[in-house]
Amino acid sequence: MRIAVTVLALLTAFANTAYAATWEDVVGTGSFGSYGALESEWNYRYPWGSDHKGSARVYASSSDHNHVSLSGGVLTVKATRISWDEGNSGASPHLPIRYHSGAIHAKEHVVVTDQFPNWEVKGDFQAPSTRGTWPAFWLTGVNSWPPESDILEFKGDNRNWFNTFRTSSDVSTSTVAVSSPGSWHTYRAWMTKVNNTDVDIHYYLDGKWIAKHSARNFVGRPLWVITNLRMEGSSGSPGPTADTVYRARNVYIGRTRA
Repeated sequence: MRIAVTVLALLTAFANTAYAATWEDVVGTGSFGSYGALESEWNYRYPWGSDHKGSARVYASSSDHNHVSLSGGVLTVKATRISWDEGNSGASPHLPIRYHSGAIHAKEHVVVTDQFPNWEVKGDFQAPSTRGTWPAFWLTGVNSWPPESDILEFKGDNRNWFNTFRTSSDVSTSTVAVSSPGSWHTYRAWMTKVNNTDVDIHYYLDGKWIAKHSARNFVGRPLWVITNLRMEGSSGSPGPTADTVYRARNVYIGRTRA
């Protein structure tokens, strides 16, 4: 019996070592520890510029931290109502700009391939959920839209929307009510290659498995990882007049190397 237990322990240790050797941290949990760390792993604003759906225009840079700031390992994205006319958003449906807000996107793309068949994307978030607030932590196609995977998305109430867009009309959605979204919760996606074209995405909230979505034709298609705070649009209007904050910590991206 002692020999069997010893052999089992050795095999387990070997398996754990082999697994650990294939795992890579792409963006570690310390990327919000300083502006230097942030800027080594993330870019400010959206990959395409300052406008996206909704009525907020993002402003952030290495010299402008009014809407994207760091303190104690926590990233804060702040949306502020403006009182002047700044025209309309350059993004459909071209709403009038009523807020200044912030966004960041990871420099490294998530792309499921034979070489990198498994990915984990997760983080802890305090998300606003009142009418007119639209926070998100999501992945979207670099070269085309879709694909898209929404890990965190609140649209004016306490429900988180886990979404997987295969096409604009072929979408899987799993909504879950979150107790006190403004408190810290952990949102996670585990992506795994299932064949030459398709990926399974498992979504989790606070360590609890919520759903599996089939992401057809996701293999080989690079994805941006974005954290942003939109306003109004799909989250309703009018939005708040006071500042709105959205906080993140321990955001992590990792992958296996085959």
